[in-house]
Amino acid sequence: MSDPKTMLVVSAHAADFVWRAGGAIALYVERGYKVRILCLSYGERGESERLWKQPGMTLERVKESRRNESQKAADILGAEIRFFDSGDYPLKASEETVHEMVMEFRRLQPEFVLTHSLADPYNPDHPEASQLTIRTRIYAQAAGYPVEGKKLEAPPVLMFEPHQPEQCDFKPQVLLDITPVFARKRKAMESMEAQEHIWQYYTDLALRRGTQAARNSGKKEIKYAEAFQRLYPQVTSELD
Repeated sequence: MSDPKTMLVVSAHAADFVWRAGGAIALYVERGYKVRILCLSYGERGESERLWKQPGMTLERVKESRRNESQKAADILGAEIRFFDSGDYPLKASEETVHEMVMEFRRLQPEFVLTHSLADPYNPDHPEASQLTIRTRIYAQAAGYPVEGKKLEAPPVLMFEPHQPEQCDFKPQVLLDITPVFARKRKAMESMEAQEHIWQYYTDLALRRGTQAARNSGKKEIKYAEAFQRLYPQVTSELD
């Protein structure tokens, strides 16, 4: 029996993959893919305000709480997750992290990759994660790069929707129908208790993108969707 196809998701913080790609993750798990998430930071400084309001809170306790939430969400979605603890505000990947990410690409040989948009004036950690993803993908393609394993081919990179898309030059070029798995995404979102204030925002966004997906496809059964933007051109022999 051949190994399952794989999908790689690079998330700057503990919850980013849940809000922005939880539907895609659950959908591809159901399709038999192995989905692996690389979580670069716990979001311990910039995305954990509710935790910091608790008396006596410490940095390590915040990290532990966010890690537990993130692991629970990944389990709900059916994905593997690896944590790097690369800092938050600012996120700074070490050379060891770069090396390990190249190894992840070569081990997984993903069919495609999901990560952040190239711009985000509200959170510099997000484009930092995007640039790191692009860089390590390119390194993994280089036959002479000193990491063991088969060199990577050219998996497509799709950028998931940022919180403020208009300010991030994000264009929804791909609308993915996540209607069959939205209940699982919502359950995963609810595991991110430190950010309860945006559960409804991303539910409403999925509905809006679902409306757009139905309108652009004529498939009225679509109710929920996620939006993505391609980094590289799509190569195809068909234009339909």
